[in-house]
Amino acid sequence: MDQTVLFIIAALIVGMSKGGLASAAAIAVPLLALFMNPVTAAATLLPVYIVTDWIGVWLFRKEFSGRNLLIFTPALLFGVGVATFITPYTPEPVLLLFTGGIGLWFCLRAWCGRGGTKVTQPALLPGLFWGTLTGIASFITHSGSPPAQAYLLPQRLPKLKFAGTIAISFAIGNLAKLPAYFAIGQLDGLNWGLIAALAATGILGTFIGRWLTVKLSDTHYVWVIQGMLFLLSVILLAKGIMTLIGGQALLS
Repeated sequence: MDQTVLFIIAALIVGMSKGGLASAAAIAVPLLALFMNPVTAAATLLPVYIVTDWIGVWLFRKEFSGRNLLIFTPALLFGVGVATFITPYTPEPVLLLFTGGIGLWFCLRAWCGRGGTKVTQPALLPGLFWGTLTGIASFITHSGSPPAQAYLLPQRLPKLKFAGTIAISFAIGNLAKLPAYFAIGQLDGLNWGLIAALAATGILGTFIGRWLTVKLSDTHYVWVIQGMLFLLSVILLAKGIMTLIGGQALLS
């Protein structure tokens, strides 16, 4: 398949996630990474994430959890800072396996009835832990949804408040990634004409995602989010294993 078509599909997915289907965006880079260099894919899509993030913030400007933002967002930014320094030294398969493992664990725990029925509340230590992991995973692979949802989904927030909290947190986090990406050279040589077209596609996707979020019931919304999280986690684990096996084959 032509790379431009793949980028358009990925941009539409990113936009839909910023419109409320929170896990979808994290599928975009792993999808592209099956056909191209993941660093190039992540760098090309970062401006699309940033543009659609702020459309998402506008769409959900009245729906968010203020306490979660106060706890989670600074931790996410700290994770971005950590990732800026460790990215050159972190084997990609390790992060892919770790991030995918978190998402898969959460889905299986919820579906097998082991997640408990108790609704959790925003808490400082869990928020700092999951927020830091979100920032690290988001920086390197744009796959911060599994740890973010491991923290937020057990709180059983109303769907629009959940979507708004995710949108605002990642809008701030992705904007913080821009100077860090520039500093380590990941924005060099990008096709900005293509990026502008992808941003427009992503904006269209935000309104599609918002429409679907409003139409889905709270129960069906959680099912969709968990289903996408499960799919993403499987993709991340598969890619991590394939990358690890490929690296070992080169060394043998």
